Amino acid sequence: MNALRWWWGLVLAFALLVVMRVFLPLPFANEVVIFSIYTIGCNFLLGRVGFISFGQPAYLAVGAYAAGFYFTYFGANPYIGIVIGIVVGFIVALIVGPFFVRLRSDYFALVNLALAVIIYFLMQKVLAPITNGDNGLWYLTNLEPTPVLDLTHPSQFFIFALLVGFATWAFYKYLDDSIYGACCLGAKINEDKLTFLGYDNFRIRLTAFVIANTTTALAGALYAVYLGFVSPEITSPTRAVDPVVVTILGGVGTLYGPIVGAIAYTGMKDVLSQILVNWELMIGFLLVFIMLAGEKGIWGTLEPRLKKLFFRKAASETAGGSKARTA
Repeated sequence: MNALRWWWGLVLAFALLVVMRVFLPLPFANEVVIFSIYTIGCNFLLGRVGFISFGQPAYLAVGAYAAGFYFTYFGANPYIGIVIGIVVGFIVALIVGPFFVRLRSDYFALVNLALAVIIYFLMQKVLAPITNGDNGLWYLTNLEPTPVLDLTHPSQFFIFALLVGFATWAFYKYLDDSIYGACCLGAKINEDKLTFLGYDNFRIRLTAFVIANTTTALAGALYAVYLGFVSPEITSPTRAVDPVVVTILGGVGTLYGPIVGAIAYTGMKDVLSQILVNWELMIGFLLVFIMLAGEKGIWGTLEPRLKKLFFRKAASETAGGSKARTA
């Protein structure tokens, strides 16, 4: 029963993604899965550690370009490209992390945004001879089919992305339930008390920073494989607010908020952009409403009600069974 309680939410969430794939276009489903993986790192930083980051496109681009360089100049195996994107993202996060996590609030947000701007212009201008500037790297025809799951086929890529997403959420659920997850909340709420208990705030924040941005680099590598090209637009400062918006939309600090937020954001983008040119305006109004309504987001509002409904039903079934046995 303990194992069932631990796993049922994960299984249900990703079963709903499979159902969504049946009724909605495949590109939409792939976009939602990758976008939710992209967002969960930002959600972890903001909800667990209290770091708001507008620099997530930088780490997304690191993973995407690392995989893109491999596909363009060195090899064609999608699995290897994804691993390279993860490793390079981990290394970059480990290099900049010790400097960035010493900062707080606005300074942390701005220095990450500055990193995104730097990488954007590096890929667009400075490294244009190898990145092709605004034209980007095109290597879709270079990718070779892979065994078991052929990542060059969109439907099989969706299965792979779903499995990766499931493993990612299981990992973050484990972190949330662990002592380390509690320490992250302690670092967010009361650093002095955490230090008094003997924990190293700097190490806790650095570990969270590396974990979150390595996950973001993973999403970048998945984008690189799925789209078959990489351009500087992936790290454009104009898209720096996207993961933060999705995090707030889904519910800050909630485990399934990134999935719900990614579905809502991608769905509104696809639908509203066909009706309104400035569709972001409606997203802005929705965010204002969410913040005024209690800052819980869509999933943050629904989760307590669903838990109450589920446990009430389970309790009534248990009570009914007990009465039957007594009779």
